[in-house]
Amino acid sequence: MTIKYQIYFIGQALYYSLRFFASLSLTLHDLAINSDLMLDIEHYRSPGQLIEDLLTKNGWTKRVLSLIIGINETTVSKIISGKRSVDAELAIDLSDVFNVEAEVFLNLQKNYDLAQAKLLKRPDQSKANRATLYGELPITDMIKRGWIEAENVKDISSVEKSLVQFFNAENVDDIEVLPHAAKRTNVFGEVSPSQLAWLYRVKQISADFYVGRYSKEALLNSLSKLKLLMTSAEEIRKVPRILAECGVRFVIVETIPKAKIDGVCFWLNENSPVIGMSLRYDRIDNFWFVLRHEIEHILQDHGRDKLDVMLDAELEGENACTTGPIADEEKIANNAASNFCVPQDKLEKFIARKSPFFAERDIIGFSKTIKVHPGIVAGQLQHRIKKYNRFRDHLVKVRSFITPSALVDGWGDIAPVD
Repeated sequence: MTIKYQIYFIGQALYYSLRFFASLSLTLHDLAINSDLMLDIEHYRSPGQLIEDLLTKNGWTKRVLSLIIGINETTVSKIISGKRSVDAELAIDLSDVFNVEAEVFLNLQKNYDLAQAKLLKRPDQSKANRATLYGELPITDMIKRGWIEAENVKDISSVEKSLVQFFNAENVDDIEVLPHAAKRTNVFGEVSPSQLAWLYRVKQISADFYVGRYSKEALLNSLSKLKLLMTSAEEIRKVPRILAECGVRFVIVETIPKAKIDGVCFWLNENSPVIGMSLRYDRIDNFWFVLRHEIEHILQDHGRDKLDVMLDAELEGENACTTGPIADEEKIANNAASNFCVPQDKLEKFIARKSPFFAERDIIGFSKTIKVHPGIVAGQLQHRIKKYNRFRDHLVKVRSFITPSALVDGWGDIAPVD
């Protein structure tokens, strides 16, 4: 046997001998020590600290550990100093040697890496802002609708520049949808970023819309004119002109995903009321209910002093009630809208006479009596009896009648704004 092979076999024998004696050294006392270490694991900030402590407890040197697990001593020093990470394979080897769960070493390594990264990398508020803007706002839809100017959602520079202009902010950090940005719009109640974006679009359009000076008396008198239009869907086209003559700006902006907005009322200043509608439900009954609802907000001067915004979402169902857990302003507007569409005392008598069977001739006859379109009666009946699958043939669409005479943004049209 050559000297070369003799040295090799002696080295192998020494290696396995050390591993054997190392396993013998893990007595019950050593296990108790390691159990104590496990209980105090939270005091270690890196796997290197734990390994160094375990070496001390066992009375080993770095060289002994290097021989046991089959790595060079320099590598052991780098692990202890934190210059080299503990991976999954090494964690298993250390677990075999020290009787400490491999997950302990890996968790310490993860926490140490994260702590180091936090020291080296400063928090980037722009990324947090971008997460809110891109996560909450329908950026893609806003680009398609022409609200912001950008080739696509990946054009971050153009998107952010346009958003600053859209929300009339000083910079990205001041855009109102951001949680830490100062609120400039006094919306009455909760509002989502999508709803706020829709509202800003209504504001943009209405700011460039010139009408005469607002007259509350004229708006009150207009109710009788509006009432005469309720017998025919086609007559709805006259609504924008009647409102403009009273000094009320009326705009229609198609809703955007997740907004669920029906209408809004706000004041550009104390003499400039605005009504915005989405026509989310293209039905004659919904149109007149939402319109009269917003008109009542104006007549009641809701939000006029503080320039608050009466943003109305989900006006159908529970939110169309005149009782229950909704704001007093909304109850007042709902009550006015319901009675304008169909006088509620007459509706109650009609239901009492005909319920539970409502023949077509009865609905048509009742609508002629109160001089409104049958679809308006049908919508009120649906709401009262909570059966929204009935009387649908009367619920005619009205968008095609109103949009040619109104200032519209949506359905392929982009309203001009300065």
